Amino acid sequence: MVSDQRAGRSSLPDQRTLLSWLFIGRLILAVGILMGAGLVWTERPQESFLVSIAVVIALTFTAYGVYIVHFRRRRPGRTFLLIQALVDLGVVTTVVHFAGQPQSAFPALYVLVVAAYALLMPPATGALTAVLASALFLGDTLWTRAEAPDAAFWAQMLVFNLVFAIVAVLGHRLREAGMEQETLATELQRVRLEADDILRNIRSGVLTVDGLGRLAFINPTAERLLDLEGEALIALPVLDQLKVRSTELWAAVVAGIRNGRKISRGEGIVSHQGGRTFPIGLSTTTFRQEMQEAPSVTAIFTDISDLKEVQELHARAERLESVAALSASLAHEIRNPLASIRSSVEQLARSGYADEDERFLAGLIVRESDRLSRLLSEFLDFARVRATQFVPVDIHSVVTAVVRLIQAHPDCRPDAEIVIEGGHTIMEGDEDLLHRVIANLVLNAVQAADGPIRIAVSVAAVSAGEIPHGTNLEHAVRLQVRDNGPGIPDEIRSRLFDPFVSAREGGSGLGLAIVQRAVEAHRGLVLVDSEPGTGTTFTIFLPARMLAEDAA
Repeated sequence: MVSDQRAGRSSLPDQRTLLSWLFIGRLILAVGILMGAGLVWTERPQESFLVSIAVVIALTFTAYGVYIVHFRRRRPGRTFLLIQALVDLGVVTTVVHFAGQPQSAFPALYVLVVAAYALLMPPATGALTAVLASALFLGDTLWTRAEAPDAAFWAQMLVFNLVFAIVAVLGHRLREAGMEQETLATELQRVRLEADDILRNIRSGVLTVDGLGRLAFINPTAERLLDLEGEALIALPVLDQLKVRSTELWAAVVAGIRNGRKISRGEGIVSHQGGRTFPIGLSTTTFRQEMQEAPSVTAIFTDISDLKEVQELHARAERLESVAALSASLAHEIRNPLASIRSSVEQLARSGYADEDERFLAGLIVRESDRLSRLLSEFLDFARVRATQFVPVDIHSVVTAVVRLIQAHPDCRPDAEIVIEGGHTIMEGDEDLLHRVIANLVLNAVQAADGPIRIAVSVAAVSAGEIPHGTNLEHAVRLQVRDNGPGIPDEIRSRLFDPFVSAREGGSGLGLAIVQRAVEAHRGLVLVDSEPGTGTTFTIFLPARMLAEDAA
């Protein structure tokens, strides 16, 4: 702020201000001329009358100039400025004439007029003003003096013209310097506005703490992330409050102030007074201003909750791939011996040597073998989750088909209400896999209900701002399954997508694992939000268009 004020004091006045000064000076001279004409009216009536008319004309042009510059706020052109220069030169010539030039000091007013219009007009027009000033001064001198001008007068004229020339050149240089300064000031203001707009709208928090631990700057995102009253804390000590909210951020800022240490990639935890905690990624930089013993520190930090969740989802997908490969191998190794055992037991049960107890045990073995065979089939289904082809699919039509199928399922209760939200939404995907994803989620919600339940399945295209941070999705389709059922128990929520984990008695625990693998096959993302007793929401983000390398 101090540098801005200094720059403002040292800068040249703008065109409107300079013209205002000229108008005021002209008005003062005009009033003085009228008073002088009144004093010599009896001695020189004709001359005083002509001068009074000239003053009235000058005041008329002054009023017109004020109207154009201040009321219409139009930018004066070269012709306008030249006419105003002629009026000012005429007024000055009148003053010099009445004051008894060249002995008076009033001829110096010519220099002021030439200097002012040299700042206002281009060099050629400014030079013309200087020539006109010399001509008017010379003409008035020749008119008022009876004897011929002597050498002293011509020396005075030479000095005046040199001064005019120097003033015109300096005025032009000052005008160019003023224009450059104005251009630089405008550009600086534009850059500041852009920087301020960027800092206020970026998704990262930015704060600056000076060498004394006082808050120098904080953007709205940082205020929200740290739950601080930023504007009220400007220029006040802030380190204690930073330490309460994030010890890692506080330590990074303190290390920058004390040791000049910078952090390029760090992580920390932010804790709010309400108990909410979330991870942040942070970096710091330091800079030292003049007359400052300790450096100031600027910290940039971002809520990386979404990024952490995405990383966890990718790690979970890798684990599922490993489990799927193992499941496929085990299923093939177990299925063949199991089929042989089942066939042998059936043959033994049919023989005439088997009594009733042996037949009962044989039937039990056959039933358990069938159950194991079905479980192995589910393992193979889990292992074979692959996207075979990506074609344009109306996900809304797939949802409609799934809902009709679930409504006819034996496990679907009569008091289960399933509604579809959203309109036709096209994406590129594997229709069979998408069908399995929706069917698993809706059927799970139906089977988990102990009483009446409402399930809403919605589809919509979403913009980049609605997609969780940390993904590579730009244009996505959001598939959401919401229910008001019993919710997911706390003890299995963190392992919900792991194989063989189920909250339902008798469930294989592979349904949600299949959902996870099918979504991952589409390079998508599945999130879950659930509280016991309040229902569950599964949200899936799928790319609207598959890239060639993803589909390969």
